[in-house]
This record gives sequence, C-alpha cells and structure tokens, in this order.
Amino acid sequence: MLKRDTSDIFRQRLLALIERSGLSRAQFAARAGLDRSTLSQLLSDVNVRLPRTETIARIAARHTVSIDWLLGLSQQDQVAADIVSQMAIEPDAGSPADERLLAWHEEARGFKVRYVPATLPDQVKTEAVIAHETGRLEATAAKAWAGIARARIMHAKRTEHEIEVCSPLQGLEGFARGEGIWRGLEAAERLAQLEQAAGLVEELYPAYRWFLFDNRERFSVPYTVFGPMRAALYVGDMYFVFTSTEHIRELSRHFDNLIRHARIQPNETGNYIRSLMKDVQ
Repeated sequence: MLKRDTSDIFRQRLLALIERSGLSRAQFAARAGLDRSTLSQLLSDVNVRLPRTETIARIAARHTVSIDWLLGLSQQDQVAADIVSQMAIEPDAGSPADERLLAWHEEARGFKVRYVPATLPDQVKTEAVIAHETGRLEATAAKAWAGIARARIMHAKRTEHEIEVCSPLQGLEGFARGEGIWRGLEAAERLAQLEQAAGLVEELYPAYRWFLFDNRERFSVPYTVFGPMRAALYVGDMYFVFTSTEHIRELSRHFDNLIRHARIQPNETGNYIRSLMKDVQ
C-alpha cells in the first residue's frame, strides 16, 4: 500500500471515529491528548504524512479501536481477535454461532464468498446426510441445520452474491462408496444426496461454483473467506475468525491456488457427481 493511500485511509477512519464518538473535534482532541491544531493537521486533505506512532497508539487506546483498523490493515475496528464457538443446533433454539455465520454471509452480500468445506458443502446436503454426518443430532435438529443450509442457498441465488466452493474429489468418491464417516449410510440416501448435489450445482451455476481438486496434489483445511470482510478457519469445535486484511488476502491466495489446480471445473461438477452414482452399492 502506498504512503498516500495509507494516509488517506487513516484520515477517513479518523473522521469516522470522530463522528461516531459524538464529540466535537476539540473534545475528541482533548480525550486523545492532542492539540486542536494537531488534529486539524491530521484531517487536512493536503497532509500525506502519518502521525508519529505514539500519536496513533494514543488515539487507538483512548477511543478503543485497533491500530490496524486506523491504518487500513484490518476491516474491523475491534482490538481483540474474534473466536466463536462451533455451529451447534439445538431443537427449538437457534445457535449463536449459526446466527453469526448467517450474519457473516449477509455482511458479505455483493462480494464473493469462498468456501473449503470439511466434508460436503453445507449448501447441498440433504437432511439425512446431516443427521448421519453429525451422529449426535436428532431428526428435529438435523432439520433445523438443513434449514440453515437452505438459507445459504438463498444467498447464492441472489444475482449480487457469489459462492465458490473448492474441495477434494476424493471426498465425493469416498461418499459414493460409503467409506469413512459415510459407512453405514444407506445406498438410497447416498444416491439421493448425489442427485440433489448435482441438481443444485447446475441450477445455481454460475452464482454457485464448485471446483474439485486432487487431494494427492493439494491440501486444505476447512475455511471460508467472506469477501474482504473476514475469514473463518474451522478447527473442529470452534472458528478462528480473521479480520486482518493480510490474513484474508493470504487465504484468498491459497484458494486461488486450489482453483488453478482444480481437476473438475464448476460447469463439469454436476455431470461428474452423477458419474459417481454407479459406484453406490
């Protein structure tokens, strides 16, 4: 980022912080330990220099925002990192984590959401597969979880919203054969899941694009990038959520690399899924 860009972002965010505080510029300067003339200089359009480090730190500390946000290195102004619990659906009660996840999708409307699922993409799962996959959920809870997945599909159907999914083709192949965690799931349910997934990816294309890579060539942990706003890394019983611009950029680069090496392109995914139905026994 150029120095001029950084100073412009700092000035814009400082102005936003002053407006949000409800204070006059004189009051804001006093709280931050600045002279009124110093604050005026920081807000000047002709000023291309950033203030001293201690001045930025003082503004951030007195007004409870992060230095990274003031300098445009983060999209969120909170000082602390954001860690939330794993999605967990209870009958007749919405999970706070689910509500947060849906809010992140809503927040990213108009931007591209990029998603590496832990198993199959949530958006295409049947209720029977959700119930089998979790193991611990009763039918009512599985139905609630499926409702959340369908809500995400509604996001993909909006013309201003795009979702890209990238996962290993071996995961789908193992699902069709009933291997691993899918052992014990009835063949009829696996066939129904494959048919539903194939139909949805064709119906939603190009707003919803599912790439398949070879797990022998590439590897990825589950994560989601919600446009430029945040990225969530799934670690089994919680999400680690990043709002740093650099973290989001690096995870986006990783996703780009998965796409570049994808063996199955989104316009081929529906047919590929149907080709696996012959392996279901």
